Amino acid sequence: MSDHAHPPKLEYQPALPIPNGKLCLWLFLSTEIMFFAGLIGAYIVLRFGAPAWPSTHDVHLVEWMGAVNTGVLIASSITVVLALEAAKQNNASLAKGWIFLTLVLGSIFLGVKGFEYRAKFSHGIYPGLPHSQIYESANVNYAAAVRLRVAELKNPLAAEQKRTPEQDAQIQVLDSVAAELDAAEKLLRDKPESPVGRVALLRLADRIYPRASVHSQHHEVEEQQIEDNRDQLEEQIEKAASAGAPVFTLASAETSHADAGHLLGLNDLHPWLKLPIMIPGGNTWASTYFLVTGFHAIHVIVGLLAFAILCTKTLGAAKVGVIENVGLYWHFVDLVWIFLFPLLYLF
Repeated sequence: MSDHAHPPKLEYQPALPIPNGKLCLWLFLSTEIMFFAGLIGAYIVLRFGAPAWPSTHDVHLVEWMGAVNTGVLIASSITVVLALEAAKQNNASLAKGWIFLTLVLGSIFLGVKGFEYRAKFSHGIYPGLPHSQIYESANVNYAAAVRLRVAELKNPLAAEQKRTPEQDAQIQVLDSVAAELDAAEKLLRDKPESPVGRVALLRLADRIYPRASVHSQHHEVEEQQIEDNRDQLEEQIEKAASAGAPVFTLASAETSHADAGHLLGLNDLHPWLKLPIMIPGGNTWASTYFLVTGFHAIHVIVGLLAFAILCTKTLGAAKVGVIENVGLYWHFVDLVWIFLFPLLYLF
């Protein structure tokens, strides 16, 4: 064995053995991971720490729509991979076809999400004021908001010299709501220590905007007190109601949620009403839902813009690196939604 063995020859590598573009993308994605981790973590803390949280039907979330959108995004990730493989084989036309299909699938995802947003906006569910019509509980503040909206609608109609049959029907609906509101407020004043006033106001809120969880998840104490004093409470409500005015009694309230899903309330039957709605935990839910899904939608739009630009290029072997980087970003967007879907729709 020679005493003068040659040492191994080392070569200096001035940077990571990956292209600069991919390195920058991974650094960007690392910051995005921390960003969404904070948003999702805040949602989890608020969701499982809140004293009340609306069910999916209360806020017009449809599980199968979320599942369809999840499948659409997963399929779009597959088409990106197929586009990359076609580009590696220098099949530019096939690669462009897969990229275009990815663009279509991403647009379908946004379209479904826009449809879901519209369903919430049409029921007064917004992330905050001044558009939000959500009140957390049926209290004096909610009663005042309902009375203000009734007066806002009724005063112009009452001032009309000659009303149409449709306007007369609208006044009858408003009078019905005002009568129930008067009855509930009278009970609150006359029997402040009794739950009957709060329950009567809750019944009115439930008639305006039915919620599947109102009897099963909230107000258990009031419901038990109703059962213990049902005859007395029904008599008090009847005495407080205006003569001849339709009243949403305790007996009729028992069957208000007999049907599955979200029932039709006064706001659904008369879209012009737009009365304030009562959803326990609804404001926190709306704020977190629109924040998380809104930021995710922005990332989807950025990805779609990148795909649209790629569709104008020749996607041969020279564009493999670009397609791979855009694909990595799109996989991240897909992965975020896979976490959001069960959190928002299933829990």
